[in-house]
Amino acid sequence: MTKTFTTALSALALAASVGATGATTLKLNHNNPPDHPVHISMQIMADRVAELTDGEIKIQIFPNAQLGTQRESMELVQNCALEMARSNASELEAFEESYSALNLPYIFSSEEHFNTVITGDIGQDILNSSVDQGFRGVAFYTEGARSFYAQKPIMSPADLQGVKVRVQPSPSAIRMVELLGGNPTPISWGELYSALQQGVVDAAENNPTALTTARHGEVVSDFSLDEHTMIPSVVVISNCAWDGMTAEQQKALQTAALDSMAAHRKAWNAASDAAIEEAKTTLNVNVHMVDKAPFAEAVLPMHEEVAAKSEHLADLIDRIKAAQ
Repeated sequence: MTKTFTTALSALALAASVGATGATTLKLNHNNPPDHPVHISMQIMADRVAELTDGEIKIQIFPNAQLGTQRESMELVQNCALEMARSNASELEAFEESYSALNLPYIFSSEEHFNTVITGDIGQDILNSSVDQGFRGVAFYTEGARSFYAQKPIMSPADLQGVKVRVQPSPSAIRMVELLGGNPTPISWGELYSALQQGVVDAAENNPTALTTARHGEVVSDFSLDEHTMIPSVVVISNCAWDGMTAEQQKALQTAALDSMAAHRKAWNAASDAAIEEAKTTLNVNVHMVDKAPFAEAVLPMHEEVAAKSEHLADLIDRIKAAQ
């Protein structure tokens, strides 16, 4: 009965997105503010797909988690109650194992290596890998390298011993912090500012824009550029929404996604550099260069652990490393 009700509800929700003119509006939920670079890039995608389809396909973007948390919106997408969502590779590994390969610390040797992977056949294979889970990926958006920030510098793994570090609800993120000696503490993004402010956690890890767009630079004093992971945002679409489009509309969406990815790559580095400068000058955050070698050595066992989970993951990891 529950399954029948869910199916009926999903059908009604999907039908409601089709207007009287025949145009289809795809709702896209995400947890960043409207001035975040990823939101801006998704709007570029929305504008481009409307242009390419003569207004037949429209994307309506809901920032600041208006339609639910990141996890909730993914579950809504799976059930066809929401057409699209922005998540990231870290959280998506709970839905499809292929994404866990992207989450391995220091698997990418450079930004160029990362871009080669997400824009090529490897990236497309990962985006397509979740169809059996009810959705597929449409676009990767770089969010740069993630680093630790706290009320003290994190210059080596020794500085993380016993430290409560906020992580995303991701097995890879939890394992990484464990290997570095920290105490991983999953907390939702929306609760992180107050958690840092009240000492519920001692540290967090993210890209530099977290200091400014999320104002975390107001409640931490130090940002340490260990750059342990390069975890992309991922825009996904439900199977129901995808299958409801014509082949031409699907191609238009993929083209719009690729165009927005290219624009995003150009804009991201400028936004990241500006965030570091703002954090230093306006929020008085101390930014530290870090010797990455001790961090990379400490988390290296993760590569073998993840590869041992399946032949598919082992092959994917080998392909990623060979692409540099």
